[in-house]
Amino acid sequence: MKTVLVTGGAGFLGSHLCDRLIARGDEVMCLDNFFTGHRRNVAHLLQNPHFELLRHDIVHPLFVEVDQIYNLACPASPIHYQFNPIKTIKCSTVGMVNMLGLARRTKARILQASTSEVYGDPEIHPQKEAYWGNVNPIGERSCYDEGKRVAEALCMDYHRQNQVDIRLVRIFNTYGPRMDRQDGRVLSNFVVQALQAQPLTVYGKGEQTRSFCYVDDLIEAMIRMMDQDQAIGPINIGNPAEISVRNLAEMVIKSSGTSATIVEKPLPKDDPRRRRPDISLAQEVLHWSPTVSLDDGLEKTIRYFRELLGK
Repeated sequence: MKTVLVTGGAGFLGSHLCDRLIARGDEVMCLDNFFTGHRRNVAHLLQNPHFELLRHDIVHPLFVEVDQIYNLACPASPIHYQFNPIKTIKCSTVGMVNMLGLARRTKARILQASTSEVYGDPEIHPQKEAYWGNVNPIGERSCYDEGKRVAEALCMDYHRQNQVDIRLVRIFNTYGPRMDRQDGRVLSNFVVQALQAQPLTVYGKGEQTRSFCYVDDLIEAMIRMMDQDQAIGPINIGNPAEISVRNLAEMVIKSSGTSATIVEKPLPKDDPRRRRPDISLAQEVLHWSPTVSLDDGLEKTIRYFRELLGK
């Protein structure tokens, strides 16, 4: 049994991670400031004696005793991270320093949830961990993109200078139950729009591509990354099955059984054209590959949103 701190633990990914850690017998401290997380995501754990929910923002120091830290705290969708860009970048800088300081003091292993956004609008395809990226450092997305890049740099510097035991994963598009209906991510947008009989919003012609990983697969990879001693990362975590945004919209319409239409809007600035992970390193080090197909994962996600929306 370990004492594990999960920052951003009441969010989409964090709550699923808390479930898995509790199920295997760990003591879990779930920390969240509820900017994008929701108490309902962890309500079923509140009576568990091995679970503790803390309302706290990691931009302020935290003094607890832990064995492991999963740092997932950061708004991860454009609508949320652009709502308060200064707060977003402080989370990945000041907050990262606080979590690394905690790891240093307690000698805890810390896993940083980085992102495929460190690759920006990539000029190589698929994206390997050795690629340094193509990011606009002063654009509207930079509060998130550059914030996560700085967070990785901080992790490496604390590792080299202070021997902090770090793990870095770069997460590609993830989906599944407990996504926020208003988070602005493409897949949840499409599902909510389809179920509410609204046109599905496609930016540009929908020719840009994404690769979608079901949440259960992602959490399995994160736990494997934390529990292995072979590599500190960064390691890409995602599903290499690539699909265009327009094809995804058509797939959602078909899977939801609705007659929704598709409407086109101008492309947002700095929107990546192609995104697909090279997961060779994850396969080699973690012996991990995604197992949930987009068809199956989408079915589970649509079922969740039907219940949430009462459709």
